[in-house]
Order: sequence, then structure tokens, then C-alpha cells
Amino acid sequence: MFDTVALGELLIDFTPRGVGEQGSPVFEANPGGAPCNVLAALRRLGKSAAFIGKVGDDMFGRWLAETLRQLGIDAGGLITSEEYFTTLAFVKLDEAGNREFSFSRKNSADVMLRPEEVDENLVRSGRIFHCGTLSFTHPSSRAAVLKGLETAKQAGVCISVDPNLREPLWKDLADARAAMRQALGYADVIKISDYELEFLYGEKDVVKASRLLLEEFSPKILFSTCGKEGAYLFKGDFVLHHPCFDVKTIDTTGAGDAFCGAALSRLVDAGLDFASLDEAACAALLRYASAAASLATTKRGAIPAMPAPAEIEALLAAEA
Repeated sequence: MFDTVALGELLIDFTPRGVGEQGSPVFEANPGGAPCNVLAALRRLGKSAAFIGKVGDDMFGRWLAETLRQLGIDAGGLITSEEYFTTLAFVKLDEAGNREFSFSRKNSADVMLRPEEVDENLVRSGRIFHCGTLSFTHPSSRAAVLKGLETAKQAGVCISVDPNLREPLWKDLADARAAMRQALGYADVIKISDYELEFLYGEKDVVKASRLLLEEFSPKILFSTCGKEGAYLFKGDFVLHHPCFDVKTIDTTGAGDAFCGAALSRLVDAGLDFASLDEAACAALLRYASAAASLATTKRGAIPAMPAPAEIEALLAAEA
């Protein structure tokens, strides 16, 4: 059994590294893809993980497969395609480290994952099944994720969803909202950003928008992240907030995934016994996940930036 099985995109993030001698932009290639970033965070924290997805039989796909092996993520569910190329994402950073994405993703491998390629037994072997909605942009991968969600639901596996909205990848934003709602309807655990909440509900106030989500979907626990403004946790009748930690931010890529991975790690430690999580336990969980997210912004890339337990504990001790 794995602590978490994730299904979705595995790709290459090209992160800017200044300009070359002739003034051309220089990019550094890093492994990424939100579901796998979350698994990388979990592995750094000592949890077992397995991935389901598709990459191309090309230099990038082979590198990504090797990255999974190096991270200790089970790659039994990874499909390698000779027909489609691995997805590429190009990241532009502003002075604050905030991101803008451009994708090379037309008919690429991750969106061509078929439902019959999803290993149902692997889905059932997870204590948690995690996914986003980026794969919902294309019919084949959308059906594949829905198969994973249905399999997990029928098997009683805890379901975690992080929408991970990327507007440029959607032809129709109404479809994006429908896809988010479709996935969120399965979720026991939701991690969502303030931007995604506003996208869904047209409400800028994070607490108000979060309460609308809670009313619509009734997850067991909700994490609403707000970038430099910190994060909220909603469970039962209480709401908690934790500010960002004071760190030197270089690149925010993967910060939300680090938060999600750390939160899921602590939920696994609690035996996924949501009823036992009182306000004090939730406050400690939120603080831990917030520290992980803050640390992830101090390094470039996503997977390479996931913090180790000792790094998180050191930051928590320094900010005590």
C-alpha cells in the first residue's frame, strides 16, 4: 500500500536564468507537474508514493522517468508513448518571483492518457488518491482522471484535489469551472488558491469564498492558500489562518504543491482520522504546511525545491 497515489501531468518546467551572451533568454530545465510535485514533497517527508501518467519516449520523458526512480516514487503507472512528446512548460518570473506560464502541450503525452491505461489496482492501493484538473482540458485525460476518481471513491480511498487552474490551457473558461466542480465533488481534502476561489465564485474575500465552497462540496478539510498572505484551514466549525514565514523568495513555482504534500503527510500521520483532528492539531498542521510552502520558494524549480523534514523543523523552531 502507498500513502498517496497521484494521477496527472508530469512535465518539464523551463525556469528563467537570465540572458545569454547575445541577449537571448536562458532557461533551466526542471522536472515538474503539480501531482508529481506533491508526491515529491511527500517522498521528501518520508511517505510512500506512486504516480500514474504518460510521458513521451524522448529525452525529457526518459529523464522524468529516471527522476521518479531517484525520488523513490513508484513508476509502475507511468506510460511511455512513442507517438506523443513530453509536455513542456515555460515559466516567466516577475521581480517578486510570481509566475506566468506558457505551455507546449498540443497533443502531448500527458493529455493522451487513456482511461484503460489507468491501473485500478494501483489507485486502490493508495491511502490517498490525489489529482488536479489540468488533465481535464482534453477528453482522453479527463476520462482517465475521472476513472481514477470513481475507482478511489468506490474503494473508500481518501480523495485529495488541488484544482491547479491554468487559464491559458482552456479554450472555454466555463468548461474550466465545470471541470473544477466535477473534480471537487469527489474530494475529502481540498487545497485551493485564493485566485481559484475567486474564479469559481467571483468573490475576492477568501473566507467568504471558502465558505461558499464548503457549502457546495462539504469536504472533510479545506486549505485555502493566499500566496504571500498565508493560508487558511477550514474544518467543522472553525477557521484558522497562518501567515507566510519570513524567507527570501526566489521562485514560487511548486510552493502550493509543497504545502499540499506537507499537509497530506500530516494527515497520513494522523491516520486520516479527520474526527480526531481538533483545533490545536489543525493549527500545528497548518503551520507545518505553511513552513514547507515558504521554504519551497527559496529555491528554483518545483521538485528540486521540496524541503526536507529537518529544514521544516528548523524554520518552525526559528519562528517559534
